[in-house]
Amino acid sequence: MNENAHISQLFDQELERLRTSVLQMGGMVEAQISLATDAYIDADMAIVNTVVENDKRVNELEKAIDDDCIHIVAKRQPTASDLRLIMSVSKIVTDLERVGDEAKKIAKGVRRICERGPMSMLSNATNVAHLGKEATELLRRALDAFARLDCEAATAVIRDDENLDREFKAIVRQLVTYMMEDPRTISGVLDVITIARAIERIGDHAKNVAEQVVYIVEGRDIRHLDKENPA
Repeated sequence: MNENAHISQLFDQELERLRTSVLQMGGMVEAQISLATDAYIDADMAIVNTVVENDKRVNELEKAIDDDCIHIVAKRQPTASDLRLIMSVSKIVTDLERVGDEAKKIAKGVRRICERGPMSMLSNATNVAHLGKEATELLRRALDAFARLDCEAATAVIRDDENLDREFKAIVRQLVTYMMEDPRTISGVLDVITIARAIERIGDHAKNVAEQVVYIVEGRDIRHLDKENPA
């Protein structure tokens, strides 16, 4: 094997490790969302503490991947599609770190509700739990699209984020009605709205990941385009 071929092979290996690290981080934040949702359903303070503690690992992994991106750019001076991949990875891990932040926000909201007293997550726990599962699935699909560099799957994620937005708005309407009917629940309702909002933002970050997949594959920046017709 000549020197150029050897360098090319090493570069390919570095890019593959970069993609693997992103998927590892994605799996970590998926687990965080699931744990935070379970904490909400079960009012489980032990799970709350686990989510808050695990967020440090998510932050550390983001820094490590960003360092790898900088190192590869400086060392290999990639062009065209390889550079798009590296730059997109840097943006994707930022979104994944923010997903981790939202999971922590959910956990802290559960903590406040539990500390306030036996409100048992109000009457709409199932709706919020379902929203959490939908957001987790949306993120999983976005990461799968990244793993396979599948533009069609990525575009579907972008469009389906609208369903999550609609479900979130319906939950907020229910909660506002609940609060108006019984003002004693205002503090608890506001905490649940904060939790639901954090879940809705996870969907936004999943959409951002999917948009980066399109950019990697096709070189098109589709951010801020018509959500109904991103293609």
